[in-house]
Amino acid sequence: MPPRVPSSAGSPYDPRGAERFHEERATYTVKGDAQPDIEAGVQAIRDTVKTLKPKPGVYRMLDARGDVLYVGKARALKNRVANYTQVANLSNRLQRMVSQTRRMEIVTTNSEAEALLLEAQLIKRFRPPYNVLLRDDKSFPFILLRADHEYPRIMKHRGARRAKGDYYGPFASAGSVNTTINALQKLFLLRSCTDSFLERRDRPCLLYQIKRCSAPCVGRISPEDYGELVRQAKDFLGGKSSGVQREIERQMEEAAEALDFERAAMLRDRLRAATAIQSSQAVNAAGVGDADVFALASKGGQVGIQAFFVRGGQNWGHRAFFPTHTQDVDDADVLADVLAQFYEEVPPPRTVLVDRALPEQALLAEALCEVAGHRVEISVPQRGDRRRLMAQASRNAMEALDRRLAESGTKAKINRELAEFLELSEPPQRIEIYDNSHIQGTKAVGAMVVAGPEGFLKNQYRKFNIKTAQTDDDFAMMREVMTRRFARALREDPDRSQERGSGIWPDLVLLDGGKGQMSAARDALEELGIEDVALIAIAKGPHHGREGREVFHFPDGREKTLPTNSPLLFYLQTLRDEVHRFAIGAHRAKRSRAISASPLDEIPGIGPSRKRALLLHFGTAGKVRAAALDDLKRTPGISAGVAQKIYDFYHPAG
Repeated sequence: MPPRVPSSAGSPYDPRGAERFHEERATYTVKGDAQPDIEAGVQAIRDTVKTLKPKPGVYRMLDARGDVLYVGKARALKNRVANYTQVANLSNRLQRMVSQTRRMEIVTTNSEAEALLLEAQLIKRFRPPYNVLLRDDKSFPFILLRADHEYPRIMKHRGARRAKGDYYGPFASAGSVNTTINALQKLFLLRSCTDSFLERRDRPCLLYQIKRCSAPCVGRISPEDYGELVRQAKDFLGGKSSGVQREIERQMEEAAEALDFERAAMLRDRLRAATAIQSSQAVNAAGVGDADVFALASKGGQVGIQAFFVRGGQNWGHRAFFPTHTQDVDDADVLADVLAQFYEEVPPPRTVLVDRALPEQALLAEALCEVAGHRVEISVPQRGDRRRLMAQASRNAMEALDRRLAESGTKAKINRELAEFLELSEPPQRIEIYDNSHIQGTKAVGAMVVAGPEGFLKNQYRKFNIKTAQTDDDFAMMREVMTRRFARALREDPDRSQERGSGIWPDLVLLDGGKGQMSAARDALEELGIEDVALIAIAKGPHHGREGREVFHFPDGREKTLPTNSPLLFYLQTLRDEVHRFAIGAHRAKRSRAISASPLDEIPGIGPSRKRALLLHFGTAGKVRAAALDDLKRTPGISAGVAQKIYDFYHPAG
């Protein structure tokens, strides 16, 4: 696993930045008017060239408003920038850029490799319209084995790596890391709960019962034995999976010879989990070690890049990228630009495999070495396992691009936009939407509706009569609904064995509510040990109604909005409105039943016809209760035996 990665060399946010370059001292500004004018642009560039020296660095071209048009790097700034004054040698795209340029900003660096790293960082920061852009704002998830507790926790991690522990990744998506964590829990029985949850337990949770945790919370395993499981997990994630399997096999044989059949059965289940992980690899990555694989396909004016992430010979997922601003740019240049931007945030492995030779390939490898702190090799595989893996990546790249080009239908496009907006690995096949309904805490009911790619699945709608929560507490009601729904899912299908989108496990859970509902649902799933269900809450914005700007709340506290005319917003509002309708309908039905209920319903053996006969004869249920036995016997349709039952029900003492 690569060591912790420092800030990119040459970064304005790097604490060593003052030692590496001096942006303020190396910034030059030339102003011009706002109208596109190629002569004005050339003059601005010439004025900048006069101040430059043949040193490595990064240049930014800005328009009259100060917006960044383009970010480039150079081994010799003076020579590279001067090329833009030779208009006849420029492509139409670059001529348009020069015509909009009114000033430039220059940053000098110590080396060309540092310039390349800074260029990638500034491209991601400013998103210039004339640079190839890797449009993927989602951070990549990692697996974190915490090292700050007697019983280390295994968990999914995104963002800055400040917590003490071992990080494994990147994984292509939250789905791939969640799948791996689930498998590792079955294999190594490591806890995934928070420290606070661990400390307040007085009995094992459901994960222990389904053999996904060793229950350190209640002392079912010693710190030493738990530490051995952690060591095995580190070996497995570090590429020593075969050794771990052999060790479990040996322990199982020893337990069987000692007639400890319960332990032998437990080790057998762990061995099966290890075998399942190995057999579930989507690509054959044996013999590859630690490598990222990139293949590019182009068609119809669009470019698709498929990436495979392999660590320790294990496939940790794949992702397709569709960079923009690729017109009139050579495919090899597009791939090189994408790699530079991709590794601006992701730690590079020791090997990067590409499907074609890249311009300045050695320079890019040198820059990645500086980021990673170890040697990084960029190569085009020619034979063997690596070549077969590259061929599979190339097929996937073309298939992904074909799917994107074919997704012109409204539903497919909205589903894809939904996945991108909510940061899902792929469009959801099963969406569950939840809401609660009550009047001042009475007749409270929870509701779940289900939507698939083709519309609502009404035969899978469910309602929950609130039982334990305070019925004037919306958050507690949401927590109860989530707990009941997913505890049942864990019992009925703990391995998610049913086909994606058709089983009882959703790809996305949408909550009608805000931060409170999100926290309640997140906490309920956390207590069940479930971290692989995507959650999002939709709350009305400051202006209620269809014209309001809804706010989408994420589990990590982030908030997002959509434009008020967005088709995706209309779709999400439709999902929210449907669960609201169903919840209100279930609540009204429950309230109607309560209104039409009669004390006579509580009497055994009294059905609708006998109840009607009693009410017609006596007028009210109260008069039935006060009636003498003889009066009950005289009621039309009521036999002597039934009359005795009614009388005994109201007069148990005789």
